[in-house]
Amino acid sequence: MTAARPLPVDAAGRPLFELPDELAIDTDVARRVIAGFIRGQLRQAGFERCVLALSGGIDSGLVAYLVAEAIGADKLLCVLMPYRASSPASRADAEAIVTDLGCHSELVEITAMVDGYLGRDGEPGAGGEAVLDASPVRRGNFMARARMAVIYDRSVTFGGLVVGTSNKTESLIGYTTLFGDNACAFNPIGDLYKSQVRQMAAAMGVPTQVIAKAPSADLWPDQTDEDEGAFSYPLLDRILYWRIDRRRSIDELVEMGFDRELVERVERLVATSEFKRQVPPVAKLGPRTAGVDYLYPRRRPGSARS
Repeated sequence: MTAARPLPVDAAGRPLFELPDELAIDTDVARRVIAGFIRGQLRQAGFERCVLALSGGIDSGLVAYLVAEAIGADKLLCVLMPYRASSPASRADAEAIVTDLGCHSELVEITAMVDGYLGRDGEPGAGGEAVLDASPVRRGNFMARARMAVIYDRSVTFGGLVVGTSNKTESLIGYTTLFGDNACAFNPIGDLYKSQVRQMAAAMGVPTQVIAKAPSADLWPDQTDEDEGAFSYPLLDRILYWRIDRRRSIDELVEMGFDRELVERVERLVATSEFKRQVPPVAKLGPRTAGVDYLYPRRRPGSARS
């Protein structure tokens, strides 16, 4: 598929983001497919509403616009869950998205939840002395899981399915927190690379400041995805596209001009994060084991199977 429209530009006429040619998609087709997917997932689960964690970043922002387009903004609840160290700009961007869509929203501060376990200012929390010096990654993972606990609780009160907001790039390299930001009932953007998320966001009318800013999980001050992972999304997306989608070998990617060390690093990331992309294995003891040989695809809309 090819890009449906030119890339947006800033005040100086420069593109807001880089989109490798091989990753360009027809956004009109993608919107129709994803809208049908969202409606189908709700129908087969017996729900009419959706709930999502809105960070103010491009991934959750795009999902909010996709859900609103598919089922209506009145059936969407966006939950904003800042921590005391979260960027005020992220909250402002999330609020701008809510205002633009006209959807339901709630603000739940997770500071008390997180500090209650990890402690604060040298005072231990429920986790004891052992977690006072927890690394930023460890603290970030706890925050991500705290947010998911909140979003699933709100899914009960609002009566909506939890929608995932992780993209294909994050999933493939394992840049996601198990039972945190990767927990959901279904994921509309799980087959879109980060570069394609940006293209889709521009087509959907996501605010320019959200599209242009450096991607961040906002788990600690000044944290960005690309700095933490030591990669550039357009380059990473290209390697993943040719290695995963097009099944090129490592040697073939090197012949195409990619750095061998980087390709091999990406290969290791994909391989070692496979456990995050699958349901937990079960030790088989009985004649029919759930998830092994008692295994059926999800019931499709309109299926007679109950």
